[in-house]
Amino acid sequence: MIKELILLSPKLSIIILAFAVTLILTLITKKFTNQTRMKELKSKQKECQTKMKEHKGNPDKLNELQKELMSCSGEMMKHSLKPMLITMIPILFLFNWVRGIFVLTEIAKSWIWYYIISSMVSSIALRKILDVA
Repeated sequence: MIKELILLSPKLSIIILAFAVTLILTLITKKFTNQTRMKELKSKQKECQTKMKEHKGNPDKLNELQKELMSCSGEMMKHSLKPMLITMIPILFLFNWVRGIFVLTEIAKSWIWYYIISSMVSSIALRKILDVA
C-alpha cells in the first residue's frame, strides 16, 4: 500500500517522509535535551561572539573568550549527542528501506537531495514552532 503511493508520486512522498522524520527527530530532541540549559548556552555563545568582535585587537582577551566559547560548544555537543544516538540506527534502517523503494522511480538518483532540502526546511520551521533550542 505505502509502496504503491510512493511510486505514484515519488517527489511528494519524499517531501512528506522528510517532514514526518524531521518532526519525530525534533520531538525526540526536545524530550531528551535540557531546553533551558541549551538556550542559556546559545545566549552565552552569542554574548562571547559579540565580545570577540569588540576585542579584536586584544589577543589575550580573545583567547579567553575563545576558551569560553569552546566550553559552551562542548557542553552543547554533549547535550545533543543523546538524541542523536537514540535516532541514528532507526534512521539508517529507514534510509536503506527508502533507497530500495526509490530505485524504481524517476527520482532514483536524486531522491536524497529532495530529502535533504525538505528536511532542512522542515527542521527550521518545526524548531521555531516547537521552540526547540
